[in-house]
Parts: sequence; structure tokens; C-alpha cells
Amino acid sequence: MTITHEDELEGLQAIGRIVANTMQAMARAMEPGMTTRELDEIGRGLLEREGAVSAPETSYDFPGATCISVNEEVAHGIPGDRAIAVGDLVNIDVSASKDGYFADTGATFRLGRVRPSLDRLCRDGKRALQIGIAQVGHDRPIAGIGNAIGKFASANGYSLIRNLASHGVGRALHEDPTEVATWPTRGDRRRMHNGLVLTVEPFLSMGGLWAEQGDDGWTLYSDPPAPVVQYEHTVVATARGAIIVTLPG
Repeated sequence: MTITHEDELEGLQAIGRIVANTMQAMARAMEPGMTTRELDEIGRGLLEREGAVSAPETSYDFPGATCISVNEEVAHGIPGDRAIAVGDLVNIDVSASKDGYFADTGATFRLGRVRPSLDRLCRDGKRALQIGIAQVGHDRPIAGIGNAIGKFASANGYSLIRNLASHGVGRALHEDPTEVATWPTRGDRRRMHNGLVLTVEPFLSMGGLWAEQGDDGWTLYSDPPAPVVQYEHTVVATARGAIIVTLPG
């Protein structure tokens, strides 16, 4: 999607606030022994209260309102009977639509205390996201996002999952530009333009390189096995940089 009028930006910001508020409320509600299905139902109720509908459920028939991935699960975890425990890394990915606008956000949360290496991974995952967002702007190279994130990851001893890309969003959950790499690439000559809506969502890892699909047809796992975190915002490219629309408020 390309924003051309102020009312379009307002519509995108409205659903952006909804998904951000939903994700943060779900994170606050987490407690040991809660199942991921129970956590998902909290998210579903919050979306419904705001008049929003789950994007993965309506777009792809995903079996849940939100994606909840725990520890070894990298992404697209199906809400179910798995109980979360102290020390878990829980990724909550919330995407939804309202009034024809779609927004997508996600983050990895720590339930209680985690190992220092995982604590550092979470902090650096947030830094990787901000470094990627800093590359967004009118007439800037799309490849600049992944190149900057890759430089940070390499300098700090991390790897990046290289088959889970950022993407265009706005009028659908996934649209042009497709396959926006959050890892270093060569040969991508595409450039961003004013009003372009896309996600930035690096998957930072302590050794993982690829996401492999599990037996349920949805859940993705790191190959080789390693801890992975993901942080995601929906942003709009402008001449003055990125406007982040998935902010709570």
C-alpha cells in the first residue's frame, strides 16, 4: 500500500494502535501455567472489542486469532494446550484489520527471569529492529534494511533467519513489496517511495539460519536449532524517515 491521503494514514494508525495495544495487553496477562490458547483468547477478545478482525485467521485460515510461539518455536505457533512457564521466551504476533486497513506487529517477551544470554538476545533484537527502521525513507534502498541489520548482527555474534522476510502491508496482510530481506543481500535494486507501507521484522538468533516448518503445517522452528527472537513494526516511508504506526496509545 502507498499512503496518498491523510485519512489513509489515520486509518492505518487506528488499526496499528489496536494491534499494538492487544499485543502489550497479552504480554501483561501472561502468567506461569497459562496455556497459549488462553492467551490467544485474551487477544481475540481485545480485537473484537475494538471492532478488528484477526488477519491470519481471515486471510489464511490460521487456527487462532494470534500467533504465539514459545522457546524453540520461531514463528506461526498455533495457540493450544502448551502451558507457558517461568524462563520461557514467548513471541506474540498480532495482525488484524479494521475498515479495510491492515497492521502487523510482534515481539518476544520474557516470562520472569531468563538466562543472561537470552536477556541480551532480547535487548539486541529490539536494537536490530530500530536499526532496520532507521533505514526506511523515501528513495532509500530496500536492501539497506537488511544490510544494516546484518552488519549489527555480525558485529555482535548473532545470525539472522534468512527465509522469514519483511513485507508490504496495508490493504492486505501481505502485499508488494514482497520479500523485504532483513539480512544482507546483493542485487536488490528496489527503492522505497513516499507513503510506502511495510513491516520491519528481523529474526535475530544465536546460531539459527533458516525457519523449517513443523508437522502441524504452521509452526516454524530454527535450523540449526538455536534461540530466536523477533520484533516487528508496521511503518510508512516518508521523506523524513519512517512513521511507526504500530505504537500503543
